[in-house]
Amino acid sequence: MGEIRSNGEYNREKELKAFDETKTGVKGVVDSGLKTVPRMFIRPEDELSKEHEIPCVNLQVPVISLQGIESNKDVRDKIVKQVLYASEKWGFFQVVDHGIPFEVLEKMLQGIRLFHEQDGDAKKMLYCRDIVKSVMFDSNYDLYKSRAANWRDTLAIMKPYNGFLDPYEIPEVCRDVITDYIDEVLKLSDILLELLSMALGLKPSYLKEEMGCNKGWVLSNHYYPPCPAPELTLGTSKHSDPSFLTILLQDRVGGLQVLHDNQWVNVQPNPNAFVVNVGDILQIISNDKFKSVYHRVTTNLVGPRISSALFLKGVESTEKLYGPIKELVSEDNPPVYKEFNLLDFYTYFVSRPLNVPGLDHFKAENHAVVN
Repeated sequence: MGEIRSNGEYNREKELKAFDETKTGVKGVVDSGLKTVPRMFIRPEDELSKEHEIPCVNLQVPVISLQGIESNKDVRDKIVKQVLYASEKWGFFQVVDHGIPFEVLEKMLQGIRLFHEQDGDAKKMLYCRDIVKSVMFDSNYDLYKSRAANWRDTLAIMKPYNGFLDPYEIPEVCRDVITDYIDEVLKLSDILLELLSMALGLKPSYLKEEMGCNKGWVLSNHYYPPCPAPELTLGTSKHSDPSFLTILLQDRVGGLQVLHDNQWVNVQPNPNAFVVNVGDILQIISNDKFKSVYHRVTTNLVGPRISSALFLKGVESTEKLYGPIKELVSEDNPPVYKEFNLLDFYTYFVSRPLNVPGLDHFKAENHAVVN
């Protein structure tokens, strides 16, 4: 797949459509034998020219051990303080000693790889851009909105609004490992939501029960093929997550970067760890106490890179209004954001490219950004 030209000029829309119609994603581009990065993936010149302005530094996001959390109150209190620090200062942390067997994590990554590396015809059956489907394969949900496509394919699995995910909708090649993994990581999400609730000074069940943070979720299983020119494109553009919380499993390849103090920090792969980050909605309901920060994924000459991100999204169909939690606001700390329902929030999210900020849209009138 090369550049598509009309009357001698590059026609981006035609190139995007041709890519979309293959239904085989970025891996299909690589498998075709192409040795250069198609123009649709190349970042705009103004973005590439500014790349050197944000340095990449040798820091590390906080690593938090959950060992002893169930049996020792002092240990639990210490962990809550660590979660509070990480959520306020970084918006990211890694958790180890989480109790999920290493074998489950390894099988999950292998299962994702098996799905993405199977024959293209098998994946085409699931390829679509209908984001309300429970199970779908696609590449770049914002393909026709972004300035540059990302070097990434995704198998997305969503808990349906009725609360029941039929496991037989999940591709057979990875069905068992994914269902086992979902069971385990949702248990971990309960623990993390309790810790975050306590870090906010709320009762442990608050984010799970009152906010319903993990009543709806999407599991995005990403595949980043090796890229012939990593300096020209990104695996995932700079963005913050439209979720309450994200729990990420990544392989050993690396490439995830967090923007901290206007510097890119590499999140070092740890095969026994989960990467956890605050999402936009959690920043909103915490009234900016917790930070949903920019992050991105670079591409690599070697690969593939494989990851699985569980986004805790709540239930879009509810009429419940979300805004800063009442217990966290006061006369001295007024609400930074207005109230909204989740359907409006996610409708706005999918209406814009991934790398366009979204929090300002929900600012309260006295905090609105003037352009």
